[in-house]
Amino acid sequence: MALRPVLVNIKAVDDSAVGRFWAEALGWDVSGGGSGATAAKPVGFDWLDPVGVCVDVIAVPEPKTTTKNRVHLDLATTSAAHQAELVARLQALGATPAHVGQGDVPWTVLADPEGNEFCVLEPREIYRDTGPIARVVVDCADPRAMARFWDEAMDWTLHEVTDDRAVFRSKGVGPYLEFLRTGVKTVPDRVHLDLVPDPGDDKAAEVARLRALGATDLDVGQGDVPWTCLADPEGHEFCVLARS
Repeated sequence: MALRPVLVNIKAVDDSAVGRFWAEALGWDVSGGGSGATAAKPVGFDWLDPVGVCVDVIAVPEPKTTTKNRVHLDLATTSAAHQAELVARLQALGATPAHVGQGDVPWTVLADPEGNEFCVLEPREIYRDTGPIARVVVDCADPRAMARFWDEAMDWTLHEVTDDRAVFRSKGVGPYLEFLRTGVKTVPDRVHLDLVPDPGDDKAAEVARLRALGATDLDVGQGDVPWTCLADPEGHEFCVLARS
């Protein structure tokens, strides 16, 4: 029994505009614009058998506050020239510089058209084969505790765990998932992960297993929906999707 991350779920007032931004930013296809949900995904992406993740932008009435998101994307580059070109292209698409206390660092912090922060990394050998998304970063208080929960929760491989970070990846392909020590969660997440059960696994049984591991039920006003909203032991929201 296992779960696989499949969607990076981003809330936005204008899902179509933000979804188009991410599709163009990543060089991916866009679908579903204007329906309250807009997806940006690689060509051929199969959400029922994912090895990486796509981006799903969901319409909400509330705009983002000035509080930094606890989950964000880091984009990969292959050279200093590529980093500069990508930053310029993203700004032309509507990204703006963002200041989250980063100081003098080799990466560039930007925000999408609705203020969701992300980073354009300087070239790093470890991310050379990830595709456009180098990693999904989750701020947390205790990376070791997150490693224990998420290593049991999903089938991605745990590559590293220290007091400062826990690093996962899906079978050597696609982006990394990294939990970085950055303090305690205090506000609801505007960006979260959605996961899907493996073929043949029962969603209800998977949800029960996650509760036994320390996940808690989450009511975000979702009503009667086919997915289940949960929070991990530090309160990070995530959803378990039904396969049908």
